[in-house]
Amino acid sequence: MTKEKQRILVVDDEQTVRDFLQKALENAGYDVITASDGREALDKVSQFDVSLVLLDIVMPGLDGYEVLEHMRQYEDIPVIMLSGIGGETTKIDTLALGADDYITKPFGASELIARVKAVLRRSEAATSTPTKPSFTSGDLEVNFAQRQVTVAGKEVKLTPTEFTLLQEFALNAGKVLTHTYLLNKVWGPEYREEREYLHVFIRRLRAKLEPDPTNPKCIMTVSGIGYQFKDTA
Repeated sequence: MTKEKQRILVVDDEQTVRDFLQKALENAGYDVITASDGREALDKVSQFDVSLVLLDIVMPGLDGYEVLEHMRQYEDIPVIMLSGIGGETTKIDTLALGADDYITKPFGASELIARVKAVLRRSEAATSTPTKPSFTSGDLEVNFAQRQVTVAGKEVKLTPTEFTLLQEFALNAGKVLTHTYLLNKVWGPEYREEREYLHVFIRRLRAKLEPDPTNPKCIMTVSGIGYQFKDTA
């Protein structure tokens, strides 16, 4: 039986960019659909089963940030943001809004495909079920089979990357996990030096799981080494 191709939505207002992305992705074996603006992108997400979205930031009408904000209200589809604006601050701010990755234009086809594969790999890892069916720590409950997270009985929506990171903590509760271990395990070997990715996603998890994110009780920083999930069960 032939495995169904993963479908990627490419969103960019420039035709030449859409054509380049579509050709590169199709040559790599993906099914590709496109949108030229934010409104069309949201329509395509609701109409099609999409595995990943490549989303330009600067577009007329709804920009990429607004599209991402709309998507995160009801979708956990992985999103890679595309931008001609470089700089660490812009990347961090974009990841903090809910993006899974960030690529600065211009970029080559090989870099694009490597990033796409890495993000899809994380998304697939989030759907795999560990041998341990669930995890409970204080008010936090994680159902691995259903990919459901609740805090004090209230469901919390996590993106695939956030869920994979939390799953790694839950399965290793009490252990100190180094920066390198987490980046390699959750993001992949291509991201071993991207500590800012880890810091941003830790902040995102704390904001969703901790009563007071500025004074965390579960996800603890181990200075200079990494992080430790303290089981409060």
